[in-house]
Amino acid sequence: MSDGEKVIYTSLEVLIAVGCCLGNMLVIWAVWSCRALSQTTFCFIVSLALADFLVGMVAVPFAVIVDGRLETTFHCCLFISCVVIVLTQASVHSLLAIAVDRYLRVYKPLRYKGSVKKQHLWGAVTVCWLSACLLGFIPMFGWHNKDTTTRENTTITCNFISVIPMTYMVNFNFFACILPPTIIMMALYLLLFNMISKQLRKEVGRPVESRSYYRKERRLANSLALVLVLFVICWIPLHIMNTLDYYEIVKVPAVAFHIGILLSHANSAVNPIVYAFKVPKIKKAYKSILMKLTSTEQKEDPSSQTLENNASSNSNSIIRCTTMKINPQVVLATNQNG
Repeated sequence: MSDGEKVIYTSLEVLIAVGCCLGNMLVIWAVWSCRALSQTTFCFIVSLALADFLVGMVAVPFAVIVDGRLETTFHCCLFISCVVIVLTQASVHSLLAIAVDRYLRVYKPLRYKGSVKKQHLWGAVTVCWLSACLLGFIPMFGWHNKDTTTRENTTITCNFISVIPMTYMVNFNFFACILPPTIIMMALYLLLFNMISKQLRKEVGRPVESRSYYRKERRLANSLALVLVLFVICWIPLHIMNTLDYYEIVKVPAVAFHIGILLSHANSAVNPIVYAFKVPKIKKAYKSILMKLTSTEQKEDPSSQTLENNASSNSNSIIRCTTMKINPQVVLATNQNG
């Protein structure tokens, strides 16, 4: 890239990073404030929001660093590159956990609600992050570019593709770790919508609570399916470009890769906006947080209120005193005229 393109690319990455951090911090705050962490889906949404927050806080700065802008050791560059992959895997696994959760809640609602406890939720979140670390840090244990191992103890210009092999990124990370879960999630949402539609068609003779339950599930499933669709739209182009370039089907220009990287990072900044408009409980929590922030700003200083109260009381006492002095004079004048 030219110097001008680097400036534009870095500026956009900074904006995306700020959006990721602020938006996902607000999501975590909103879910925490509305006390929805005991509910399975919102627990996994917090896991996804944490991954998106770390994308803005860690992955975006690291992605800028591993674009040939830092002189570092081989293993340090390899670790930074692996962290970027881990956060992508954490997002995928959190999305998969959300899809499985919504499917089971509709498929076996009473059994699922009675059997799932809070410790099960945090256990599932822990599994998501441990599996993401296990798959993302595989290059640290030997699956890295062999032609750079002769310089492992020397300083190199850190570049993602110089330490992470495309065999890992395409054949393992994309074809084995991202594409299959994405297909499974799409299938689960299709089955989920099919089950909800069947239940809603049986509305005649059913209690109102049952109908409202399935309508509520459909609205939430629509919102979460939109999150999945946005993930596919933002991430798949970059992996397709990697695949086309690796198998020498098409020579992809460097600018296209950088646009794909920006698009993938932007996905983490878009999710909080989807929650704000599509998930009623988080939307309500957003409004509550906003009202609290605006109300605290509008609160006046208590000392100024005390001074105003004292001034008003003094003015009232002056008026009362003046009235007491004037009234006798008016009475006397009336008597003299009489």
